[in-house]
Amino acid sequence: MEQKNNPLHGKTLAYVIEYLVEQYGWEELGKLIPINCFNDSPSLQSSLKFLRKTEWARKKVEDLYIKTVKQNPTT
Repeated sequence: MEQKNNPLHGKTLAYVIEYLVEQYGWEELGKLIPINCFNDSPSLQSSLKFLRKTEWARKKVEDLYIKTVKQNPTT
């Protein structure tokens, strides 16, 4: 089943976080989504651990990714 209109299709959570960090940096990402894993000693591993357990936070990250990709469709 193809999902042409789903920008998250085939993207891992790790990829999404790395993409957002590349676009915004940890500090700005922590301002956009104020959660401790982005503001207090941020790392990919701590973010993955938290976001895999916390659905509402993961949704915010995924929504920001979708919004960012739509603003920069060639990246």
